[in-house]
Parts: sequence; C-alpha cells; structure tokens
Amino acid sequence: MNRSASILLCTAVAALVSLGLVMLTSTGAWVKSAATPYAFVIDQSKYAVVGLIAAFIAAKLDPIWLRRAWPWALAFACVLLVLCFVPGVGVEYLGANRWIRVPGIGTFQPSELAKVIALIAMAGWFARWQTEVHTFWRGFVLPGMLVGLPVALIAIETDVGSALALSVAAGALFFCVGTRLLFIIPTAVTGITGAIWYIMSDPVRSSRIEAWLDLETYQRGKGQQQWRALLAFGNGGPEGVGLGNGSEKFGTLTFAYSDFIFPVVGEELGLPFTLGTVLCYVIIAVCGCSIAIRASNLFDRCLALGMTCALVIPAMVNIAVTTAALPNDGLPLPFVSHGGTSLMICLGVVGLLCGIHRRSYVTHDSGEPVLGNKVYAVKL
Repeated sequence: MNRSASILLCTAVAALVSLGLVMLTSTGAWVKSAATPYAFVIDQSKYAVVGLIAAFIAAKLDPIWLRRAWPWALAFACVLLVLCFVPGVGVEYLGANRWIRVPGIGTFQPSELAKVIALIAMAGWFARWQTEVHTFWRGFVLPGMLVGLPVALIAIETDVGSALALSVAAGALFFCVGTRLLFIIPTAVTGITGAIWYIMSDPVRSSRIEAWLDLETYQRGKGQQQWRALLAFGNGGPEGVGLGNGSEKFGTLTFAYSDFIFPVVGEELGLPFTLGTVLCYVIIAVCGCSIAIRASNLFDRCLALGMTCALVIPAMVNIAVTTAALPNDGLPLPFVSHGGTSLMICLGVVGLLCGIHRRSYVTHDSGEPVLGNKVYAVKL
C-alpha cells in the first residue's frame, strides 16, 4: 500500500471525475438555466483541466514555501471570505453569500480555498511548535484561533455544512497531533451545543430538521429533495434503469446536477456504481492515511491528514444527506458534483498528497540471512 498509495489515490480520483462528467452529461441537459444541453459538462471539463494543472504544480511545490507563507495565505483567504459580503463583489444566491465575482473567471467560492488553507496553517503551526502540542496555549488555544476565524466567516455566509466539515477536520488534526483530550472534549461538547442552538434558533434551518424527521409529510416542502432522492434510489433498484433513463432529474429532484447527483447515479446506474463511488472514497481515505503515516516530518504528516479529511468528510456528509441519514445541507460530492471551485481545489489537494508521498522516505525490507554461506575477506 505504501508504494502504490499515489497510484491507487489517483485511480480512485480519476474514476470519480469520469463518473461526474458522465452524470453531468445525463443531468445537465434537463436544467432550464443551462445555456446549452452540454454546458455543464463542458464547464466541468475545463475546470478539470485547470485542476490537473493545479495538481501538477502542487505536487512539485517545495513544502518550505507552504511553511513560510501560511500566515499570508490565511490572511488572504479571510479577506476573500469577507469580500462575499461586499456589494458588487459578493454574489448572493438562495439567501447565501458564498461566492464572489472574479474578472475573467466568473464566480468563485472562497470557502473551498479557505478550508484547505486553514488546514495548511494548522500543519505549519504544529510543525513550528511541535514540542508544545500538549500545552494549553500553543497546543490548543492559538491554533484553535487560527482555524476558528475562517470557520466563523464561513458560518456567517450561512454555509454551515462547510463550517462543520472544517471543524471536524480540525478536530481530527488536533487529536492525531497529540493535543490533550482534556482540552478537546469540552470544546467539542460546547461547539456541538452551540451549533444545535444556532440551528434550532434559525427558523429556516430548524424547519429542515423538522422536515428531515418526517419526510413523507413534508415531501412537497422542505423535505422534497431528500424524499425524491429516496424515490430515485428505489426506482433504480439494484441494476438501475439505464444511463439517461432516470426520471427524477426532470425537475422533481432539484439540483440533481450538483448537491443531489448521487441519487441520479443510483437511479440510472444502480447499486454497483453507488457502492463503487463509496469504495473510491474509502480508497482515498486509506491512501491518504497511509501517506500521512509514511510522511518524513510532522508538517507533511499533518498536511496529509488534513488534506485527506478535506476530501473525505464532505463526501461522507453528501452521501449521508442524499440517503436521508442526515438533514439536508449544501455540500457537493467531491469530484462528481458540478462546481468549478470545488473540483479545482480538490484536484489541487490530490496533488499535495502525491507530493507528500513522493517526498516520503521509502524503506526496503532487508533480505533474510542466508545460513551456511562463508564470506572471505582479506585483512590489510
């Protein structure tokens, strides 16, 4: 696994990107806002090419630049998050301020970049103060403030799903680096309590919880997406109805090309492809953890773990939401859902993981001693 981790990782990612292009060809043609029937798949293909270039650059990037530049990168990411609220720059869509207009590029979602930079910042901090990871201030409070600022800005955008995903990834990094559980557990309990209070005090989000608990009653309201997603899975059955023959994508399942593309996979391609999709993310998780274990220094180890969480946690949440195991949220399925920012950043993250694996020390097992052989030497 150690030697082939990069190969397996890239193979799983290539399979997911290919699946996404195929499903966007099937679903994008029925989106009323699309300029042409194949506008989404053409855009996604362009973003994939840019993402591959970003992955190649990230794989060749000298880690010393990341360790030196993370404070400036974190400040830049926070500025981009603030720009989401600036009139004329930020783009509001369905009540959320998650995008900004970039000349020559179009819309860009800063939270996707901020999640990665925040985890790089934590890796840089722990690499700088690795002898004090057990202390309260430098091992918990100060790095918590580093990641807490982008988490708060992302949550204010009403992108609570991304904020929670980043919080979980940061918590995993705290735990694996050796931060004391005496600090982690009370903070996690307080954070979960605060998140519950925030969600239940917001009528829009509390209504989503209420609809999730009784989808059949709210099948024409807040629970429509998840209800139609379950019907899509049921309609497809074990074998699927065939590529392009799904019916839920015609309008009853909204955002079938982005957040809810996984049920379309189940409806049209059946159980083998849904399980294959889950298997690809499992491979990404295993390969990412293997790369982290074999990393040659603490910075690369923390970076590999953080990047793995940045890919796997949103995938887990998206699959759980589309199967009604969790309340509805707006996280896309990495590499598969339509979204240029998400695809480019995720491919760049894969490049970082491959670069870490390339820099890792590779040990070779020594052969077993051969008995009975005589060795002669001349003593000078």
